[in-house]
Amino acid sequence: MTSKPLPHLTATGTCWCGCATKVGAGSFFAPGHDKVAEAALLAADYGASIAQLLHGHGYGPGHSVTARAVRAGVWEKCPSCTYVGAPASIRNHAKKAHPTQP
Repeated sequence: MTSKPLPHLTATGTCWCGCATKVGAGSFFAPGHDKVAEAALLAADYGASIAQLLHGHGYGPGHSVTARAVRAGVWEKCPSCTYVGAPASIRNHAKKAHPTQP
């Protein structure tokens, strides 16, 4: 799967979920409305199914989206186990799951 270049997005001062709420400079969403928009997109385009979303982008068994995130350098793998996640998530995981390791 090829990666698409991400466009530069500009905050407009209006919530991007479609509710027309005014938001502060640099914000795209009113508080919590990013999740509203995410759920609406998932429902409208993928029948509210994460499996359909993944399949629609070429992921599934044998083609892992989490492995791609690690390869792309936006996620990491825990050096002590198979856990993967964002760097902050890895730090939290390591503190809880591997507290005696540096």
